[in-house]
Amino acid sequence: MAKISESFRNIFKIQELRQRIIFTALILIVVRIGAHITLPGVDAAALAEAVRNQSANTLFGLYDMFVGGAFENAAIFALGIMPYISASIIIQLLGAVVPYFQKLSKEGEEGRKKITQITRYGTVLVAILQGWGVSVRLINMQAAGVSIVPPEVQGIGFFISTIIVLTSGTIFMMWLGEQITERGIGNGISLIIFIGIIARLPHAILDEYQLVSSGARSIIIEIVIIAAMVAIIAGVIFMTQGTRRIPVQYAKRVIGRKIYGGVTQYIPMRVNTAGVMPIIFAQSIMFLPSTILTFFPESEFMSGIASYFQYDSYFYSFAFGLIIVFFTYFYTAIAFNPKDVAETMQKQGGFIPGIRPGKNTSDFVDNILTKITLPGSFFLAFVAILPTFMMKLGVTGSFASFFGGTSLLIIVGVGLDTLQQVESHLLMRHYDGFLKKGHLKGRRG
Repeated sequence: MAKISESFRNIFKIQELRQRIIFTALILIVVRIGAHITLPGVDAAALAEAVRNQSANTLFGLYDMFVGGAFENAAIFALGIMPYISASIIIQLLGAVVPYFQKLSKEGEEGRKKITQITRYGTVLVAILQGWGVSVRLINMQAAGVSIVPPEVQGIGFFISTIIVLTSGTIFMMWLGEQITERGIGNGISLIIFIGIIARLPHAILDEYQLVSSGARSIIIEIVIIAAMVAIIAGVIFMTQGTRRIPVQYAKRVIGRKIYGGVTQYIPMRVNTAGVMPIIFAQSIMFLPSTILTFFPESEFMSGIASYFQYDSYFYSFAFGLIIVFFTYFYTAIAFNPKDVAETMQKQGGFIPGIRPGKNTSDFVDNILTKITLPGSFFLAFVAILPTFMMKLGVTGSFASFFGGTSLLIIVGVGLDTLQQVESHLLMRHYDGFLKKGHLKGRRG
């Protein structure tokens, strides 16, 4: 405990790190303020009553958790950063099949800037589509038979203004995320999602407390649930940080076929190379059908289809799990390309003992990556769909969503990534970080 407190004190001794943390905190405060500013034309009192009467165990309830209550508040930041995530998914999928995007990805910094620009345009289009869906949903929401959007306000003007405000809010949040990444600490987009989830923590704890205090659940059962959640968190950390190291031999001097003064290095391959991105990507995909279905509130057929995409349905869990497994492999292939690793090793005169350079090395690395990614993808899928089964057992939706599934993985993943960035600043200036001392010595060496 003393070591942790000392590390926190060291953080504020470094001027650059202190400024980055303060800057990040101020940006996140702006994000939270925007989550409580209601859209023009919406009756805030009627909205609060309508929200109290609707079920939280829906996909819209999950979406609201990602944006920190902004969707429930019909706030200017109601769409959050999710349109940007959706646009990023589309562009990355196109990069795997469309030659133009493949060419851009290989053009270095210029290609990356072009892809970023296209992603921003795509974000605007997705935000407009989702803003339209939100407008339709707000007009059809009622509290005690009274619409939350007064009849005199309803019309084309309300649609246009809502779409413009929501789209502008998403663009502004996207810009704020980029500012955090460049001038703050951590990944800005991930931190915005992270702070939105954390903001729901008091509500989740309060819901569980009310269950226990009312006698609806035994305190023993509550302790068992919390213990299970702690075990899941430990598993998440293990799966996030677990690695498999592949030895690579680099020759200092070669005479004939003999190696003199060889140096052995290792390629670290994480069990979960993709991190939390498959979860975020898959969740964005699952939001799309519900967004489209909001355009048809009076259709019984569409309402029947929407029932399959309820957050607590088994069909939703099955589809969500499959998409997570797919995106785990997809994002791992983007982040860690065995062919590029083999080519780099060959150019630098390195090889894996017992494996020929070139294609054989690429196939060997790809085989290991496939094997260690499979259990990682299944673990991600299992933890992500766990809240569905917890709710079937009587756990409140807010508690199940927060302490299991998507939110848990994002909190752990983003928290560890941000902590590693803070630690790198500490180590650069010869301060002890948050991890074990022996491990830090090894990294310094």
